[in-house]
Amino acid sequence: MSARERLTDALYGLGWSTVKKLPEPVAVRLGRTIADVAWKRRGAGVLRLESNLARVVPDASPQRLAELSRAGMRSYLRYWMESFRLPAWSEERVVAGLEIRDLHRLHEGLAAGKGVVLALPHLGNWDLAGAWLTTAQKMPFTTVAERLKPETLFDRFVAYREGLGMEVLPHTGGSAFGTLARRLRDGGVVCLVADRDLSASGVEVKFFGETARMPAGPALLALHTGAVLLPVTLWFEDARMMLGRVHPPVEVPETGTRTEKTSVMTQALADAFATGIAEHPEDWHMLQRLWVADLDPAKDPS
Repeated sequence: MSARERLTDALYGLGWSTVKKLPEPVAVRLGRTIADVAWKRRGAGVLRLESNLARVVPDASPQRLAELSRAGMRSYLRYWMESFRLPAWSEERVVAGLEIRDLHRLHEGLAAGKGVVLALPHLGNWDLAGAWLTTAQKMPFTTVAERLKPETLFDRFVAYREGLGMEVLPHTGGSAFGTLARRLRDGGVVCLVADRDLSASGVEVKFFGETARMPAGPALLALHTGAVLLPVTLWFEDARMMLGRVHPPVEVPETGTRTEKTSVMTQALADAFATGIAEHPEDWHMLQRLWVADLDPAKDPS
C-alpha cells in the first residue's frame, strides 16, 4: 500500500469514526467550510464540475456557473457529512430525512413479481435513499460497489453500506451480474448508480445534447429477467430533508436486437436522469469527466 493510499484510508476512517459523533449543526458547518475552501482553491474537481454544469445549464453566465459550482460543492460535502453520520442516525431520523414521490410505481413493480431495478444518477444522497428503503419500507436490496484502492478502503465502504442494510457486491472480480439477476428473479430489488461508465461496454447516449456513455447493466438486467426498470432522481429540499421521485417505468422495445433494445432503454434512463439533473443541477455530484468529447478530444466536434 502506497503512502497516498494509507492517507486516503486513514482520512475516510477518521470521517466515519469522528464526524458521526459531532452534533449535527457542527457537522453541517464543517462540511460547508470544507466545501467553500475547496471551491475557492479551484482545483481539478471544481473545474470539472463547472465544465459539466455548463452543459446542463448552457445559457448560464460565468457568474451563474460559479454560483452553481459553489452550491454543488456544498451539496457534495453535505453528501459526505451525512454519509459519515448515517450509521449513527436513528430510524426516526432516517425516515424523516426523505420523502419519495410516486412511490406507488415501485410497489406496483414489485407486485408484478419479477423484481425491480432502481437506477439513479449521482444526485443527492443515494446512501440515505438506500437506508430509507431498508428502514422506512423494510425493503432489502442488492447493489454493487466499485473496487477502490487500497483494498481496506473498499472494505470500509462495503461494511458501511452493509451496516445500512444493503447487500453489496464488488463491481469487478466476481459474478455480480449473475447474482443481481438471481435476486431479481426471486422478486427482489436491485439499486444501481448508473449515470457514468468509462468501460468499453458502456452504451453511448445523448445527454444534454452531447454523447456520453452510461452503463448497460440496468437495461440488460431488465431484459434478462423481466424486471421493471425504474429511474429515480433525488434532490436536497432543505437542511434536513431530501426529496425524490420514481419516474415512469422504462419500457422494453417490442422489436430490435438485444443490443438495440439495450441502447433504447439506456437512452430512456439518460433522459429521465437529465430531467432530474436539469431541475436540480447543484445536487449533481459529477466531478469527473463524463462526455465522450472530454474523454477523447479527437471526438470533440469543435
